[in-house]
Amino acid sequence: MSAPAPFGARLAAAMDAVGPLCVGIDPHAALLAAWGLPDDVGGLREFSLRVVDALGGAVAALKPQAAFFERHGSRGLAVLEEVLAASRAAGTLTIVDAKRGDIGSTMAGYGDAFLADGSPLAGDAVTVSPYLGFGSLAPALERASASGRGVFVLCLTSNPEGRQVQHAAGADGVSVAASVAAQAAALNEGASPMGSVGLVVGATVGDAVRDTGTDLDAVNGPLLAPGVGAQGAGPAELAQVFGAARGSVLASSSRGVLGAGPDAADLRRAAAAAAGEARAALRPGA
Repeated sequence: MSAPAPFGARLAAAMDAVGPLCVGIDPHAALLAAWGLPDDVGGLREFSLRVVDALGGAVAALKPQAAFFERHGSRGLAVLEEVLAASRAAGTLTIVDAKRGDIGSTMAGYGDAFLADGSPLAGDAVTVSPYLGFGSLAPALERASASGRGVFVLCLTSNPEGRQVQHAAGADGVSVAASVAAQAAALNEGASPMGSVGLVVGATVGDAVRDTGTDLDAVNGPLLAPGVGAQGAGPAELAQVFGAARGSVLASSSRGVLGAGPDAADLRRAAAAAAGEARAALRPGA
């Protein structure tokens, strides 16, 4: 069997086909209650698989938040495995939002879990944290490259505490965020239509890209943008944050779409509306 196309190419095709929208699967207690479901493994499974059934094939990617599955222990992780398998069967890319970061053999272990062929926890991509040094991500990056999967590296996040690390500058005057973006760009050099090493850049970070000197235009990889819709980012905010790099942005919405549930038709309508808004904001004229 031939190797799959690299993640960046597969994601670019999906974004072109159905719009640049990723929907998070965030089964936290309040949302389960809003859907009339119990905060237990049964409710977790019912919620998550309903989302996949409703939105599989209708959005560019689904992004299960690992923490909301892990909080239910081993049975919750088994549900995450089901969600990934169901999404794969529906032909929809998955980004496991796990934000893992460690060193050496431990980082390699995370890579095996979330990026290696044959692992039931492996989606098409995973989020990772570079704050033990970008070089600490090497084991995960190597596994992603070998299996045709992708990684999204935290770069500029919307939480106020993130500025302390991400905006800090080294002795050379280069900010941590700018350094992370430059190292991702180096790994994506020459890839077409875009590379498989993406960045996480909050859609509500305002002038942070400019203030940190972060060159998103040069990344040549996908830019995962949480904060679209219910969290406040619309067309103006997206233009402010991403500028000329908007065409590489995968807008992420969770509450804005999931709040329309539990009816499958309502979820599809909410996702279609969000995808249309994202396309208009990020790819005007497309």
